[in-house]
Amino acid sequence: MLSSLSLSVASAAFPLRCNAKLPASVQPPFPPFLPREVHTIRDPFAAKLAFRIQRLPVPVRFSEDPIMSSCVKPLVQSEESPVVLLHGFDSSCLEWRYVMPLLEESGFETWAIDILGWGFSDLEKLPPCDVVSKREHFYQFWKSYIGRPMILVGPSLGSAVAIDFAVNYPEAVEKLVLIGASVYAKGTGKLATLPRAVAYAGVNLLKSFPLRTYATKLTFKNISFSNSLDWTNVGRLHCLMPWWDDATVDFMTSGGYNVTSLIGKVKQKTLIIWGENDRIISNKFAVQLHCELPDAIIRQIPNCGHLPHLERPDSTKKLIVEFVQREAKKLSQCVAQV
Repeated sequence: MLSSLSLSVASAAFPLRCNAKLPASVQPPFPPFLPREVHTIRDPFAAKLAFRIQRLPVPVRFSEDPIMSSCVKPLVQSEESPVVLLHGFDSSCLEWRYVMPLLEESGFETWAIDILGWGFSDLEKLPPCDVVSKREHFYQFWKSYIGRPMILVGPSLGSAVAIDFAVNYPEAVEKLVLIGASVYAKGTGKLATLPRAVAYAGVNLLKSFPLRTYATKLTFKNISFSNSLDWTNVGRLHCLMPWWDDATVDFMTSGGYNVTSLIGKVKQKTLIIWGENDRIISNKFAVQLHCELPDAIIRQIPNCGHLPHLERPDSTKKLIVEFVQREAKKLSQCVAQV
């Protein structure tokens, strides 16, 4: 449970330079559906992305009404393949507060999407939050609003979400980027067999501030205690949504993601990014994943922990841009030779 918690708490981090609060005079109103604690965010990058969070209706078979689903829409429109950013276990689109603006500055049409059961969607009428439901919800979101093959980016458990989706809907995914990939866990393990009362007690512990602060310390290579407090506030913001406990228990008891048998079926070109100092998931799994994926390259970021897109956003952006542009250049050269 602690490793999963570390994957979640990691979403609280941001670079040490980003600890100034935006002046009140330049702050637009936050979306009304966000928890009121959003007003305590000190990180201007997190606040700026929070201002952009929207809810879009997504029709799904397992709900009578469309699910009002939270995301951050692109500021940049492009004819090239859009970049779609998922997040890790029990996290939200706020994970991308540093890299998303950098990708947009580089000219990429970029989406950040909250996976069903996490983030800031309207789940008062709680839908099922198992793997099949998460997959269908994401597909219907893609079909309704994106509709083109995408560069799908998944960090940590989001890598399992990305692999599961890419294998089941290959027409929707042009390339994959997997960051600190958590893809060898066999679902939620024994947590799936817990009595519901015990499961609810467990999720209350999962969102507790002390435990998340401790897990944040494990997730990053260099982080001070004082900064980790504010980072944790950002990372647990989605846990304050009124439906969070029920959705998390539903996912835990459903069995979770087990994608080990799907790795060899991935057809898309894949970039694997790993922090060299990852204490959550060993680098040996990066090597294993590189060997098992049919068409993959691997890049490591030095002096970096589990989630490079938070700890080293500039390096992460550079690797993604180089990967996408290099492949696009190869394609144009092949077309020119025909």
